[in-house]
Amino acid sequence: MAGHTENSITVDAPLDLVWDITNDIENWPRLFTEYSSLEVLSREGDTTAFRLTMYPDDNGKVWSWVSERTVDRAARTVRARRVETGPFAHMNILWEYTELPGGTQMRWTQDFAMKPDAPVDDEWMTDNINRNSRTQMALIRDRIEQVARDRENASALPS
Repeated sequence: MAGHTENSITVDAPLDLVWDITNDIENWPRLFTEYSSLEVLSREGDTTAFRLTMYPDDNGKVWSWVSERTVDRAARTVRARRVETGPFAHMNILWEYTELPGGTQMRWTQDFAMKPDAPVDDEWMTDNINRNSRTQMALIRDRIEQVARDRENASALPS
């Protein structure tokens, strides 16, 4: 069996702003609440390899891994995969951005499988990713919408 999740959210902000903020990976520790640090390891064209480190989990374990992501601005997609898979047999992620009237839809699709000796199974991880994705997407939406409001207010000020 393998795991598959799809989660989406609509952000009341222009596509360019949503794209720029969510693809500024060096800023991810301030954008996501689960990442304590991100180190860029290499960049080649539109592909970036980086190490993500999470805050300690409830048992005090710090999870860290290397991922690689390739942005395609023209197609409004980002494809990512774990290079250091840890407990996953594989983990592939697709981010899609769709311009809508009054906002931008951001969709995350994750396809993965847990290794047989992983501490959790595919079903547990599917539930965990779905729950966490909804939480992180809502936080990201709120942060981007605040930036959009701040920019709108700043541009409305008399010169």
